[in-house]
Amino acid sequence: MHNIAIFGAAGYGGIELIRLLLAHPEVQITYLGGHTTVDEQLTDLYPSLLGCIDERIEPTSVDAAAAEAELLFSCLPHAVGTELVAEALEQGLRVVDFSADFRLQDSSVYEQYYQPHPAQHLLTEAAYGLPELHRQQIMQARLVAVPGCYPTGAILALAPAVNEKLVEPEGMVVDSKSGVSGAGRSNLTLATHFAEVNESAKAYNVAQHRHGPEIDQELSALGEQVHVTFVPHLIPITRGILTTAYATLREGISAEQIEQAYQDFYADEPFVYVLPDGQQPATKQVSGSNRCYIGLTVDEDANRLIVTSAIDNLIKGLSGSALQCMNLMLGIDETTGLEAPALWP
Repeated sequence: MHNIAIFGAAGYGGIELIRLLLAHPEVQITYLGGHTTVDEQLTDLYPSLLGCIDERIEPTSVDAAAAEAELLFSCLPHAVGTELVAEALEQGLRVVDFSADFRLQDSSVYEQYYQPHPAQHLLTEAAYGLPELHRQQIMQARLVAVPGCYPTGAILALAPAVNEKLVEPEGMVVDSKSGVSGAGRSNLTLATHFAEVNESAKAYNVAQHRHGPEIDQELSALGEQVHVTFVPHLIPITRGILTTAYATLREGISAEQIEQAYQDFYADEPFVYVLPDGQQPATKQVSGSNRCYIGLTVDEDANRLIVTSAIDNLIKGLSGSALQCMNLMLGIDETTGLEAPALWP
């Protein structure tokens, strides 16, 4: 049995992780750390867990966590837990980090979108926590940076085409639509107020969202330098991300080649499903699961590949991927605790 600690346990990412871990047969939660919720009973904050866990939120203490666990999930916001992660590594804990603090390898890019990085020496060590691209690195890593939810959907949509050089590296466009839970539980603003979001849809941070550099970094690592125009949208659903990615086909590439490349690339991936010809994914089809559904279309008149992907932003886009990484790090079958299909209806 593996002992697990969680910092930032009371946020949406943390509580979804706890829900998944409670059904995992090979781990036990031994420490829950928080800040504004210290000393509160977890089930008072989330009555959905009544009868499943009886724990209070403790102060966020690396010493206390290291005394009780071998792996730490840091579910703290960007730029909040960086130094705690560094301290945890020094004390021998392996860490899966939910924030953006260790996703970007270039500290200058991180500074452009966040702030000066206080632990630059860890950037090149951190494994990017997308098992479909970095499985071997994750297995050996002390530190894994869970991808952003938007990049997960976008990268999985485009990776096979980029990897096989089936599309031109210039001119790619990613259009993603996300549910409101992606904003988190404590980051309450007018922009996520029910009356402002309901019965409406809007683009935001157009071509300047901080997840854009993640998409560029990971797709470029597959071969040619890529710069994607990324446009996120907020839509009035609780959870889910639907991504539509557009790329220009290289000369002579057929729909059959595209289909084969995607089937081959994801043939051994337990959570990525390439849908049959003519089918398109919907967020409802993956809600509550660690799955990613992908639909493929070739617009022959425009010579363009159109790829759609659907994920649950809180699971495959965050806590589920984190648990998948933990399994790999601890030598557990990576599907353990994540086999459940989507909720329906």
